[in-house]
Amino acid sequence: MSILTKSGAIVAVAALAVGFSGCTQQIAGVKSPTRAGAGLYPPNPKAGECYAKVLMPARYETKTEKVIASEGGQKLSVVPAKYGYKTEKRLVREGSEKLVTIPATYKTVSEKIMVSPASERLITVPATYKTVSERVMVSPASTSWRKGKGLQTKVSGRVTDINCLVETPAKYKTVTRRVVATPATTRRVVIPAQYKTVTRRVVATPATVKRIPIPAQYSTVKVKTIVSPARTVSTPIAPKYQTVTKRVKVSNSYFTWQRVRCSSVSH
Repeated sequence: MSILTKSGAIVAVAALAVGFSGCTQQIAGVKSPTRAGAGLYPPNPKAGECYAKVLMPARYETKTEKVIASEGGQKLSVVPAKYGYKTEKRLVREGSEKLVTIPATYKTVSEKIMVSPASERLITVPATYKTVSERVMVSPASTSWRKGKGLQTKVSGRVTDINCLVETPAKYKTVTRRVVATPATTRRVVIPAQYKTVTRRVVATPATVKRIPIPAQYSTVKVKTIVSPARTVSTPIAPKYQTVTKRVKVSNSYFTWQRVRCSSVSH
């Protein structure tokens, strides 16, 4: 159920109960509130419990913070590069390889080969049946909202309405039907494969190529190199700050659902 408040906001309050004429179940205490948007009912309600939708006000606090009065900067200076000499090894002739072929070797082997593959013959065994009884659902369980009365739980805001969710159990009946006791099957009669032994010549070791490396040739030369590259040095200039005080919003106003107790539920 929902109503329209003076501020124009839609407010919904819901409660949930199973098989009772009044919302009189005792609740040990109100748990931490759960924030709700514009929903008509609370999230994840439980049967046998009532819920109130309450408007909580926004909160503010005064904060002091440090702000920049004047921004800092940087002073840049250039340091020139430094050079020196070193010896390097230069390639005169690249390395290479010499390839030597090693021929394959052979041997004679005997092996068993299949003359005719194994086969099967299938024999069909018919299915058997039996009669069974089972319980089936006629109508599923359902819930419906009823109006709650007589709020018995103290809440921290203004309660606008109370609803309770009543559960109706499912209905079942017993039916009898004929089902398969053992399904139809097939029995396989195996006819084994037939083999014979043959002799043939095969490779014992395959032909390979042996690689003989020829090393590269180098010479040593003197070259000019950079010892340290040119660079820019940055000297920071610190910023200046001042302290200011301001009032800021900590949290917005919001609606929240709270568990409550009520004396009765409308039907």
